[in-house]
Parts: sequence; C-alpha cells; structure tokens
Amino acid sequence: MGAAGMRNPRGLRMKLKYQKYYIILFTIILVGVITTGLFQFWPHSIDSEQNQHGYMIRDLSSLTEVQIPSTLPVPEKGDITCRHHSCLNVYKCGEVNKITVYIYPLRKYVDDNGIPISGQMSREFHEVLSAISESQYYVSDPERACLFVPALDLLNQNTLRVHEMGQVLGQLSRWSGGTNHLLFNMLPGTIPDFNTVLDVPKGKAVVAGGGFSTWTYRPGFDVSIPVFNPEVAKIQLPSISDSAPRKYLAISAQMGIHSDYRADLDSIAAVDDKFLVLDKCQEESITKLCHGNKQYKYPHVLQEATFCIVLRRSRLGQAALSDALQANCIPVVISDSYVMPFAEVLDWQRAALIVEEERLMELPSILSKISPQRIQSMLRQGRFYWQKYFKSMRDITLTTLQVLNDRVFPYNGKSYEYWNEPTPRVGVTSPLFAPVIPPKAQGFTAVVLTYNREQSLFTLITQIALTPSLTKILVVWNNQDKQPPAVEKWPKINKPLKVVQTKANKLSNRFYPYDEIETEAILAIDDDIMMLTPDELEFGYEVWREFPDRIVGYPGRLHVWDDKTSKWKYESEWTNDISMVLTGAAFYHKYFSYLYTHKMDKEIKTWVDEHMNCEDIAINFLVANYTGKPPIKVTPRKKFKCPQCTNTEMISADLKYMEERSECIGVFEKVYGMMPLKTVPFRADPVLYKDNFPDDLKRFPSIGSL
Repeated sequence: MGAAGMRNPRGLRMKLKYQKYYIILFTIILVGVITTGLFQFWPHSIDSEQNQHGYMIRDLSSLTEVQIPSTLPVPEKGDITCRHHSCLNVYKCGEVNKITVYIYPLRKYVDDNGIPISGQMSREFHEVLSAISESQYYVSDPERACLFVPALDLLNQNTLRVHEMGQVLGQLSRWSGGTNHLLFNMLPGTIPDFNTVLDVPKGKAVVAGGGFSTWTYRPGFDVSIPVFNPEVAKIQLPSISDSAPRKYLAISAQMGIHSDYRADLDSIAAVDDKFLVLDKCQEESITKLCHGNKQYKYPHVLQEATFCIVLRRSRLGQAALSDALQANCIPVVISDSYVMPFAEVLDWQRAALIVEEERLMELPSILSKISPQRIQSMLRQGRFYWQKYFKSMRDITLTTLQVLNDRVFPYNGKSYEYWNEPTPRVGVTSPLFAPVIPPKAQGFTAVVLTYNREQSLFTLITQIALTPSLTKILVVWNNQDKQPPAVEKWPKINKPLKVVQTKANKLSNRFYPYDEIETEAILAIDDDIMMLTPDELEFGYEVWREFPDRIVGYPGRLHVWDDKTSKWKYESEWTNDISMVLTGAAFYHKYFSYLYTHKMDKEIKTWVDEHMNCEDIAINFLVANYTGKPPIKVTPRKKFKCPQCTNTEMISADLKYMEERSECIGVFEKVYGMMPLKTVPFRADPVLYKDNFPDDLKRFPSIGSL
C-alpha cells in the first residue's frame, strides 16, 4: 500500500506535464487550419486579365482606355516577300515540340478625340481568344512566348479604322516590326476594292486570313482559314445518308453574285431541272432563299443537292463553302486564284471540285461524269473536314495553331493521314502504328496451307527450314477426312514445327491469327511452291522489315479494265506493272490476319469459302484499302510451282478458275464501293544481284532469274 501510494502523485504530475504538450500541439494545428481557411476563402484580389490558369476576359464595358495620338508612326503595310525562314524568329520558340502563344491584355483604344478605333469585340473573336487561352499553346508569360496575338478584333475590316489600327499595332510592347505576331482576319478589304488580304499595316506579322488569293498569300507563312458563318453554323441540320438520293444535282444558293455568272447559271437551270438557282427573297433573310415565288429554307435546301456551287463575289473567300460542308454537300468552287482554307495540309481534291471560272457553262457535263463511288467518298471527306476543322471558331483557331506548330517543329508535325483520313476510317492505319503486342520472338513464321500433298509438303518444309530468319513452321492441315501424317514421317529440321487441323476446308483458314504465331511477320506459302531458295526468302523478309505495312512477296499479278466487257480482269501474264502479290508466297503482318478474320466484310469471306478461290486477292484488297499502299514484289522469279506437278494438280491452270478470279475482283470492288488496289511498275532486288561479282561477295547469291 505504501509503495502504491508513493507512485500515484508522480504519475499524476507526468500526466499533467504531457497534457500541456497536447494542448499546445492541438492549438498549433487549430491555428494552422484557421489560417489556411482564411487564405482559401477570404476575398482577395487577382490579376483580372491574366493569371497562371489562363487568359481572363474582363467586362468589356470597363476596359482600360488607351489613347492613340495621331502622330504615332504606322507600321509597314506588309512584307509580301515574307516566308517562314525569313520573317519568323524560330529561336523564340524554345518549348519542346510546341509553340507558345501569348495574348496581349485587353484594352480600349481611342483616338485624340476619344472616338473608339474599332467596334465592339465580336462573339467570334471572343471565341478565338478563348480557344487560344484554353489550349496547350497558351502562356501567360510573354518571355516564354513564341507567338504574340494582339487582343484586337480584326476579323471584319468593315468594323475598324485601318490607319489607326496600324498605329495601335505599332505601339504594342513587343511588336518589333510585327515579327512573330499572329493576326486573325476573315473579311478583308472594303468598298470598292475588296482586297484579298487585311489592309491594316501589319509589317511582318503572320496573317490567318479568310480570303487569300495566290497573289497575296505568302506560302509557308500565312494561313488560309475559312469564312465562318455563325448564324448558319448554329442551325442543327438533320442527318442524311451519303447514299440517299438527292433531288438536285447542283444548287447555287448565293446572293449578290455577278450578273454574268447568274445569267450563265440561269441558262443552265432553264434546260436542266437538276440545277436549282436561288436568290434573295423580297423580304431578305439569312435562313430563306427564293426561286421565283417559291421559298426554300437555308441551309436545309443544300441537303437536297449533291453539289453546291461556290462562286466568287466581291471577296474571294465565301461562307458558302462552309455552309456546303455543314450541309454535307460537295462544294464546287469556282473562284480563280482563291487559296482554299488550310490548303497547306488539307487535300481538297478529296472533298471538293475546283473548276475554272471560264468553264462555268460546262458544269452539267463535268458533274455528270463524277462516279457514285467518288461522290460518296467526297461526301464523307467533306463531313470530316466540317466536323474537325470548320464547325466553330474554336476549331478554326486550334487548326491554325496546329498548322503553325507543324511549321516550327516539322519533325513532330502531324501526318497526311492525321489531317485527311476521316475517323472512323474505312479500315485502320498502318500496322506500323497499330497497338500490337510486341512479338515474343524475332524472325518470321511460315504458315503452310495444305490438303493432301504430303511429298511436296515435306520437300517444302525441308527447304524453307534453311532460311536463317525462320522462327517456326506452322502447317495448317485443311483436310478433315484424313489425319495429318504420323510424327515419325515428318522431316527432321532444326526449327519448331507445329500442325493444326482445321474444322472445315476453307481457304480463309490460312489467314486465321493462330496463337502459335508468335512473330509479327508471317510467310504465307502454298505446299507446292518448290522453287524459292533460302536466299530469296531471307531477302524477302529483309524487305518486309523495311515495309511492314505492305504485302511483300513473289508472285505478282495485275488487275486491268477490259473495255470490251466493261469489267475488271485478272491478269496473270508477265506485265510491266503489278497490283497484287499472291499469298501463295508472301510476307505480311499478323495484324492483317486479325483484320481478315474478324473485320473484313462477311460477304467477301463467304464468297471466297463458297468458291474456294480468291482468298489471296481478298487480302490484297484488304491491305490496299486499309493502308492506301501497293504491294512490293521481290526478286525476278516468276515460276514457283513444283516441276513434277501436272496441270490437273495445278488448279491455277484451269480456265474456269481464271475467269472466276476476274469475277471476284468485280465482286470485291462492288463490296468496297471503289477499287482500292494500287498499281506499281517496280520490284525489289538485292543490290548486287545484276553485278558481275563473285557469288561469295554477294549477300544473297542464290537469287533465281525466273
């Protein structure tokens, strides 16, 4: 009891001592939380124009007013000789693979008398500034900037005073003659001249303009942009199919075109009811046009035509081009010297017809010759351009910046496919860019399709096993009535050999993406291809490694148009061109096996399996359609079959078989809606193939001549 009584006071003192520490610690934490809350939620001022998060557009009625004296100097009108490397200081663009863009603070500029130099900022220019400030290119620090955008609405020259606006530009803190400055303008010129470029004195500034001609456009420096029609763009149009029939072949729906042009169009429409010519109604309206006393809703009426005529008016650039794309109508641009929007990157031949003004009266003949297949392709391309580049000021602005970024960092620039391939594509991109799993083994897998030719199969296996880069041989046994030979009968080789037996005798079995194939490269080869040497196979594989998105192989064939029958014809004779390499002996990427099996049109696969023919033509169609590229024939050899095989065994010697192959080209073209096969006049041979060198100095000495 005494010991216990002595411990209690000490424990109480220690408890009280640490309790003080707990109270102090709790007080510190509480003060920290309260202080943080005060800083977080207490009202405090920020820079109302620019901060670390972006460009803040203030209340336009309370902008800081800046007076521009009439005595201020005016910049040079504009250097027509400017090019990317002469007037743009790329050394300011120090960010990695990305331009940086700074926007000047918003100000209200007035003259000596306090009169505004420009009108109120338009909604469209507000969208331009917002798009830039929210983009990956924007920086709030001018020291980091590659390009400078004045916060001056120059989109419509009619709303500003040209001379005074030049003075405003000249007094900007980093103007420096306009170097590395970007100006946006859609409607250049004023009455009566209507110049094709902004008249404001602009020095060496880059102009993103909506009405360039080839005389005023500075290639590789300026950017041609579309003329945007905000009142029409906000209208929701019904979706229509590209293949849906349309009432009119062509429509002209522009007001104020030259009287000579209108007279020509009226004369065409007078004799051809497939042409409709519209003009303004008595009560003018943006959304209504008239033909005589009949009213049409605009732009809805454009959807009733296949082609929409876009004629020059006072200005070269016309909103009618954007309106046509919005309505999914193919633009027919009749405006000599007009630089099409984003012509530097967009392939307008795929989406529009460019017709010379002097050929206006030939329109019925020109348009009637456009094939249905091309029309559908152009409609799809135009819809893609509208959705990606034209449908809003934001899209136009970001596209402009991407074009400029590609110029400054060309090695990191977007590809032709990025700019011009509709998404989703009718197919996919090259397997070189496909998300395929890295191979488990290097080299190639030989896939041999066989049915009942054991001796030739064994001979083939023995020969191809000598190829250095061969990783595995996969035999696809396509005979369900007979089991594959016993293990002891197969040739003894130093490479893995695997046999799979199919459940049905189908030619498409050769293109199945078997799990046993662990390489990217596949050598598809028939069991009777006896004459290819290991050197020829190794060289073919080396060529495929350089062109993994092509079919690379040996038997070349050609498709030709037969004028007598008006049909496609399969040509197997020796020719100067090829458009197919048959997969009786060819390398291709395993990715195409996946596409053939799981993605290719069912009608084509059914036709191949029912006719037991044309699987090799089908995969040539597939690869050409998905990549837009022709195959590559390697080595000069043209004879491949085994010498001992008779014609009755060689199915390709059958006349009916050849006629069927011509037929299947026509069937496949109909399914695709076009002819995807590409023709080329060359093949690949080893460098020293024809040179008079000793064979031991050649890497591939055993290359057959036929």
